[in-house]
Amino acid sequence: MWLSPEPSRSARCLFIHQRVGFVVTHTDSRKTIVLTGASRGIGHATVKRFSMEGWRVITCSRQAFAENCPWPAGPEDHIKVDLADPEDVGIAVAEIRHRLEANGGQLNALVNNAGISPKMPKNQRMDSLDTPMHVWRDVFQVNFFAPIMLARGLFKELAAARGSVVNVTSIAGTRVHPFAGTAYATSKAALGSLTREMAHDFGPHGIRVNAIAPGEIDTAILSPGTEKIVETIPLRRLGTTAEVADIIYFLCSGQSSYVTGSEIHINGGQHV
Repeated sequence: MWLSPEPSRSARCLFIHQRVGFVVTHTDSRKTIVLTGASRGIGHATVKRFSMEGWRVITCSRQAFAENCPWPAGPEDHIKVDLADPEDVGIAVAEIRHRLEANGGQLNALVNNAGISPKMPKNQRMDSLDTPMHVWRDVFQVNFFAPIMLARGLFKELAAARGSVVNVTSIAGTRVHPFAGTAYATSKAALGSLTREMAHDFGPHGIRVNAIAPGEIDTAILSPGTEKIVETIPLRRLGTTAEVADIIYFLCSGQSSYVTGSEIHINGGQHV
């Protein structure tokens, strides 16, 4: 007896109703988010928040998908990409667009969360005198150029869904920070300015663009001495990754349908 081979994933999405002779294409009706820097901290909490709300989450990070991650369809919806490599970003955009075909070519949210903040050999802050030029270029590629490359590359899908872009900046973008280096700080300041420009340019196409600027958030990579900063924060505590994820979700939801071009501070009053 001859057995047909296992159909591909795309083939399984196509069902032929033989009795009436027409083809019905079944698409994934869930809202979809593309999230960079998803492997830890704020990104990890954001995956959990959107998954809890029933969204399809396409994650992007330098690491391969970790098998102990709790959300469903993780391996199928994960893209390994080096945002420091412009060519790799281009390849990732093409792959994301291909995967979005299952959602009717629509993307409801793009969250540019990935960022790098290199340190000196003894973990000291890299200032404007000591930061090597190749480090400046790498930091700006990941923190600034990759977000606009992704947003432009996925523009058609965002417009089709009247979607939302959220850029993750930092309190270091508006004040000198004791731990964040100069390249990181200036890249985040530039991303804040880019957010306003994008809101102006993308808005007529129905796409909202906002930013969040976290302060001291309780993650596994806190710098030594953070406890001294906490003493100066009006709320006298660190923020949680879940609190940041809640604001990201708000900016991607219908509750913020008339909010664009904004940068929301999430720092317990540290900026005042």
